[in-house]
Amino acid sequence: MNFQAVKSIYSFEMARFFRTLSQSLISPVLSTSLYFIVFGAAIGSRIQEVDGVSYGAFIIPGLIMLSLLTQSISNASFGIYFPKFLGSIYELHTAPVSFMEIVLGYVGAAATKSALIGLVILATATFFVDFEIMHPLAMLAFMVLTCVSFSLFGFIIGIWSKNFEQLQMVPLLVITPLVFLGGSFYSISMLPPIWQTVTLFNPVVYLISGFRWAFFGTSDINLGLSLGMIALFMFACLGIIWWTFKTGYKIKT
Repeated sequence: MNFQAVKSIYSFEMARFFRTLSQSLISPVLSTSLYFIVFGAAIGSRIQEVDGVSYGAFIIPGLIMLSLLTQSISNASFGIYFPKFLGSIYELHTAPVSFMEIVLGYVGAAATKSALIGLVILATATFFVDFEIMHPLAMLAFMVLTCVSFSLFGFIIGIWSKNFEQLQMVPLLVITPLVFLGGSFYSISMLPPIWQTVTLFNPVVYLISGFRWAFFGTSDINLGLSLGMIALFMFACLGIIWWTFKTGYKIKT
C-alpha cells in the first residue's frame, strides 16, 4: 500500500475544502438551520410528539442525513471529476498508484468533509431544540458508514459525468426527493398502509430509520435490516468502481 500517495490525494482534497469554507461548510449548515426554524420551530409548535419524541427533535436525524447524502455525493463527484476535466487524471494512471489507493484518497477526503458537516449541523441543532442521543457510538458508526457509502456512489457519478450538468443531476433529481420522501419529516407509520409499502422501496428509508434509532432508540425499520442495506450498497459501489478501473470505462476513453 502506497500510503504517501493516499496521504497526498487526501491532503489535497481537504485543503480544497478549507479554502472554500463558505461554500463547503457554512452554506449547508445555514440551509439546515433554516429547516430547523421552519419545520422545527414554526410547524413543530403545532404538532404533537412523534413516536414519543418532540417534533423538533424527531426531524434532526433526517435533516443530518439529508446533508450527509448530498454532501458526500457532491464532494466525491467533484473531487474525481476535476482531474478528468483538467486532464490530470492521466497522471494518476501513469503514477505507481493502484485504484484502491486513489479511491481511499478521494473517498476518504469526501467522507471526512461530510462527517465534519454532519457534526457541525448536529451541534447547530442544540441551539434550536433539546434532545439526547441514546446510542452515540451507533450514531457515529451510522454517520461514518453513510458518508463512506455515498462518497463511493459520488465517486462513480464523478467518473460517469460528462459535464457539470450531469454532475448535479443525481443529487438534485434523485437523492434529495428520496430523502424528503424517506421519512425525514415524518414517521412512515403515519402513512396509509399502501404508501407504507411503497415507501419500503425507497432505500433512504432504511438509512434514516437506523440513524433515528441511534438517537431515540425507536425506528420504523429493523436495525439489522438498515445496517444490511448500507453494507449492500457500499459493496455494490465498490464492485462498480473496481470494474470501472479494470476496464477503463469513462477514464481511459
